[in-house]
Amino acid sequence: MKGDNKKMENKNMQNNEQVKTKSTKGFFVKTAAIGLVAGILGGGASYAAMNAINNGSITNQPTQTTVSNSSAQLSKTSAKNSSSMTTAYDDVKGAVVSVINLKRSSGRSSSSIASLFGNDDDNDSSSSNGKLSTYAEGSGVIYMKANGKGYVVTNNHVVSGADAVQVMLNNGKPVDAKVVGTDSTTDLAVLSIDAKYVTQTAEFGDSKSLVAGQTVIAVGSPLGSEYASTVTQGIVSAPSRTITTSSANQQTVIQTDAAINPGNSGGPLVNSAGQVVGINSMKLAQSSDGTSVEGMGFAIPSNEVVTIVNQLVKNGKITRPQLGVKVITLGEIPEAYKARLGITTKLESGIYVDSVTKTGAAAKAGMKAKDVITKVDGKKVSDVASLHSILYSHKVGDTVTVTVNRDGKDVNLKVTLQGN
Repeated sequence: MKGDNKKMENKNMQNNEQVKTKSTKGFFVKTAAIGLVAGILGGGASYAAMNAINNGSITNQPTQTTVSNSSAQLSKTSAKNSSSMTTAYDDVKGAVVSVINLKRSSGRSSSSIASLFGNDDDNDSSSSNGKLSTYAEGSGVIYMKANGKGYVVTNNHVVSGADAVQVMLNNGKPVDAKVVGTDSTTDLAVLSIDAKYVTQTAEFGDSKSLVAGQTVIAVGSPLGSEYASTVTQGIVSAPSRTITTSSANQQTVIQTDAAINPGNSGGPLVNSAGQVVGINSMKLAQSSDGTSVEGMGFAIPSNEVVTIVNQLVKNGKITRPQLGVKVITLGEIPEAYKARLGITTKLESGIYVDSVTKTGAAAKAGMKAKDVITKVDGKKVSDVASLHSILYSHKVGDTVTVTVNRDGKDVNLKVTLQGN
């Protein structure tokens, strides 16, 4: 966010931890896909390499033991632990899948140094006929069964560049999937599989109802399908955090401290009712000074996910109406920053306009920097996500009434929406 002096970006899957795999006809790098966020406060950061997992035996620890005369024994009264989050996990586990990005190997050996740097141009024709091999793995969740298909939502970066896509079901069965549509702006994608493979679908919850400190779980395949159906628990650190990507797109996300690792991308963030409230997409691995960061993961709010996936299923792509402004949720700006930015409004909610694109729709309607957007078409907007929700319900060319607070007075502006 320009006004909040944050710089954050999604990294491609190639920047994640890489594990070499052997191929008889080519060289492949298998990655566990996750979006990464750069350093905060204007700095950049790269994803810190994950520690190697030590192979070793795992021993079960009894919950209670009693000492007999000559040997240790398990108590016959040990209780089976359970919680609301156990029930929540049961409500979604059958709908959570691994998503496998497949790429074709070259028709001949391409292990030379030149091929690693993309200089193996004479191999293009044979590449199209090469064997499909796993390039990257992520997660996804089946959210709908209709028209003879099961629909899976995942991250765009999980399937980006794939020659083919497979979905590994909860029972370990891999099935072919088709890409229905993708959206790089929100980092969302929809896949479809044959409906006969769908045994459970997940329900979306209302992400607007989230509060800081609320317990959530993240379900997915960290490090790939070998660890499918892994569940981690945490809390909602911030229900609405506005970030700015490297392409200058603004996005409102849920911040959580539930462990999110490479491979969790595209998997669901679930509340205690067993409802999907977000799609895990990013994590912050390092601060701008190189300090390691833990417990800062980000998920796309379910309310936005529903809007996007419905458009992708209907049209296969997203065409967005735009105001042409740089904004930040007013409630997210610390008081110290308000003084530094010269923000004098007494309002506690609304969307602060940091800058206006000269040729954009908002500028043509008379919107100015330092305006505070409070309503669109008479509907209150309190954060960037709610603004997007209203705008995306319109079409390019529609005229909306945007109410801004300027110098303490409300001003209604007629804005004709432009396309992205």
